[in-house]
Amino acid sequence: MKKIVIASNNKHKIKEFRDIIKNYEILSLEDIGYHDEIEENGKTFRENALIKAKTIQEFLKEKKLDYIVLADDSGLCVDSLGGEPGIYSARYSGVYGDSQANRDKLLEKLKDKDRSAYFVCTIIVYYPDDTYKTFVGKTYGEITKEELGNKDFGYDCIFYSNDLNKTFGEATEEEKNSVSHRGRAIYELLKEL
Repeated sequence: MKKIVIASNNKHKIKEFRDIIKNYEILSLEDIGYHDEIEENGKTFRENALIKAKTIQEFLKEKKLDYIVLADDSGLCVDSLGGEPGIYSARYSGVYGDSQANRDKLLEKLKDKDRSAYFVCTIIVYYPDDTYKTFVGKTYGEITKEELGNKDFGYDCIFYSNDLNKTFGEATEEEKNSVSHRGRAIYELLKEL
């Protein structure tokens, strides 16, 4: 079975890729022994995904491993905030990965503002021959005024999906994957694979 390395150790993200991509063995950064922090200093989702993909492909070449690399960068964009939190979604509050603080900051900034929002995911598939392709998925909705459903992951409990008529926090994994930004980008990617 061909191997694909996901340039991440985020367990939610790895599981989402494994749930959708069935014909490949999906490996995390931990699985390949990569433990360094990759500095995401791009100005767009695409630039950050490309930085991660190239970094991991170079690491694999040093180890003489001929795997495909998938890297994504994704986030929540709120129209009335000029696209915030955008590429800073995971560290919006100033602390990386503090979902509660990120949600609290967003809800505070949205008082008396339009709540239209969308999630975007940009995936780069990077091949051992240094060619790559880009895939983008988006899903639209709005930010709720309170947290609804499971609060374990990111902004899910405050993102009301237009497709599902409920928050991602209230949706099953299957429901979310069927309409999520990452799910849509992965389905586009599957046509390539």
